[in-house]
Amino acid sequence: MAGIVKDWQIELIEAHRGLFCPPAGNPGAALGYPRCEGGWHDLIQRLCVRLEAALGDDERIHLDRIREAVGRLRVSWRGQVMPATICRIHEAIALAEARSACTCELCGEPGRLYLDDGVCMARCAAHARGTPLADESESNRMHIVRMPRCDGSGYEPRRYDRENDNFVDPPPDEEE
Repeated sequence: MAGIVKDWQIELIEAHRGLFCPPAGNPGAALGYPRCEGGWHDLIQRLCVRLEAALGDDERIHLDRIREAVGRLRVSWRGQVMPATICRIHEAIALAEARSACTCELCGEPGRLYLDDGVCMARCAAHARGTPLADESESNRMHIVRMPRCDGSGYEPRRYDRENDNFVDPPPDEEE
């Protein structure tokens, strides 16, 4: 017996309706419908769980856009939340964006950024096309990102550790 096949984006939207606010009967029309390949399904699922955990009891946000750009996940949102919540939201999004840069967008395996005919993409060795954008040395296994400071005073460098899916402080010689 053949069952109805749903795509992972629709299942994600239905599982996190409060973030996506899909139109009744048409979850595929949600503004935040993920416009990226299935290899990033897990990291977007983690993002949704983190976003929901970041919100206070009376706080709501809406995901306006989830897409791939220049080989990385890009997320935009809107909502009225407390400043501390904004900081947690930025952290959750930054974790997902950092993970996307080292996760194959096609299969979800560890990967890296490649440039192929002017197009940047995150791919594993099996799906790679083009030229790698970084070397494979030990120092490049963690990715540096610029995180907005919660006090609004600028940005701070953070190092993303894919194995543990978290940020660690960079060594003092790498700080800006």
